[in-house]
Amino acid sequence: MAFEDKIKELLEKREQAILGGGQKRIDAQHAKGKLTARERIELLLDEGSFEEFDMFVTHRCTEFGLEKQQFLSDGVVTGHGTIDGRVVYVFSQDFTVFGGSLSETFAQKICKIMDQAMKVGAPLIGINDSGGARIQEGVQSLAGYAEIFQRNIMASGVIPQISAIFGPCAGGAVYSPALTDFIIMSKQTSYMFVTGPKVVKTVTGEVVTDEELGGAMVHGSKSGITHFVADDEREGILLTRKLLSFLPQNNLEDPPSIPCDDPIDRLDDSLNYFIPDNPNKPYDVKDIIHSIVDNGEFLEVQRHFAPNIITGFARFNGMPMGIVANQPQYLAGVLDINASRKAARFVRFCDAFNIPILTLVDVPGFLPGTAQEYGGIIIHGAKLLFAYGEATVPKITVILRKAYGGAYDVMSSKHLRGDINYAWPTAEIAVMGPKGAIEILHSKNLAEITDPIEREAYTSKAEAEYKKKFANPYNAAKYGFIDDVIEPRNTRFRVIRALQALATKKDTNPPKKHTNIPL
Repeated sequence: MAFEDKIKELLEKREQAILGGGQKRIDAQHAKGKLTARERIELLLDEGSFEEFDMFVTHRCTEFGLEKQQFLSDGVVTGHGTIDGRVVYVFSQDFTVFGGSLSETFAQKICKIMDQAMKVGAPLIGINDSGGARIQEGVQSLAGYAEIFQRNIMASGVIPQISAIFGPCAGGAVYSPALTDFIIMSKQTSYMFVTGPKVVKTVTGEVVTDEELGGAMVHGSKSGITHFVADDEREGILLTRKLLSFLPQNNLEDPPSIPCDDPIDRLDDSLNYFIPDNPNKPYDVKDIIHSIVDNGEFLEVQRHFAPNIITGFARFNGMPMGIVANQPQYLAGVLDINASRKAARFVRFCDAFNIPILTLVDVPGFLPGTAQEYGGIIIHGAKLLFAYGEATVPKITVILRKAYGGAYDVMSSKHLRGDINYAWPTAEIAVMGPKGAIEILHSKNLAEITDPIEREAYTSKAEAEYKKKFANPYNAAKYGFIDDVIEPRNTRFRVIRALQALATKKDTNPPKKHTNIPL
């Protein structure tokens, strides 16, 4: 074969691989409002940066007539490229080839780039759009999944792993995304579940649709499995790029700092009057967050799940920081099972990847009730306690208003190795609120007062005395548990100064094989 013919053959094979399952199936993909595997990669990566691996791989199955159906790339596009100039590894499942089903070679392609990402210390992004295991290959397909799972586990805490779900992700396939750091789903076009609607109906009798069982909003608001819910794939891909801008390449690097044009000493006078006089009146803690971060930009994580606690990323003087904040607008900012799980997972991620943590506290305690106790609030609350106590990254805490009971301890208190702990003058640090405290402390005297008016007067006086003693930050400051009581409008400046002071912080945990976090 002449040299020109060899070049022609190469180009023809590339064109064939790019077509995936063929133009008809590509058109069907577009008709569902979905992009193709390669279109997704083009949107995700910097223009012209994608280097593809294993374009000419095909499956090896000879069962059920599959040997007569060969597609180059075998249903998954793999390789590396850059996002904002930083190297990332990516795989994108191709639904036009056998419905994106996973074969032995399909899995080997993914494993190859996972191994490479670990070698060079670069983030891994997986775009999922698959019908599951390739049934014709039987146990070889299942083995392929397990090989991927093992690599997800080994990569955990070493390189950032992000999963974008832009189509079906069912059965065993769901466990690879579940092992990664962040999951992004698109509305109406993506779903995740272990067993589908047909199996559910057979086993339990429930009639449910794909969307009702495992759609983006179901996992965004009910299960908390997905961290970001995008309106469509394009928004999901932009979210992936945005998320990566806050993350380091690996666990040995610091997160990327960028130039900042927002003055570090910018004051917001409205913060001095932000906390309501009525201690039971709610407010939106996100208003405080937007006020103190660089240019008001905050990327919220798990926005639809456990809204009584806020988690997300922002920058202070160009430096990425994770933020955890109680949200008085929902359940008074109380800690419950879901809020504890959500925040604990986020704190552990930040600690794994050297991202400092800012905690904004306004918490009346843990949510009471049989549902919470039977659901294991003790264990789930302990996860958050464990996460903060284990974390060695810089930890800055600002108590805005209430910090009651065990919830005070849990929310990055000085006693859990909080590095710098501030309080606003409106902070109330105590075992419990005034009303409950008086009922316990003065129970004997109150029992002896039969006149309702006299009882009310006694209670009011006792509560006033309690508030004077405990409904302020100075008692805790007296013992050094609060490093300083700060003017609210000065919060941004004090957080940035604290962050600068902690830049060279070194903290270690005792040598061990691994911790035994209360799961």
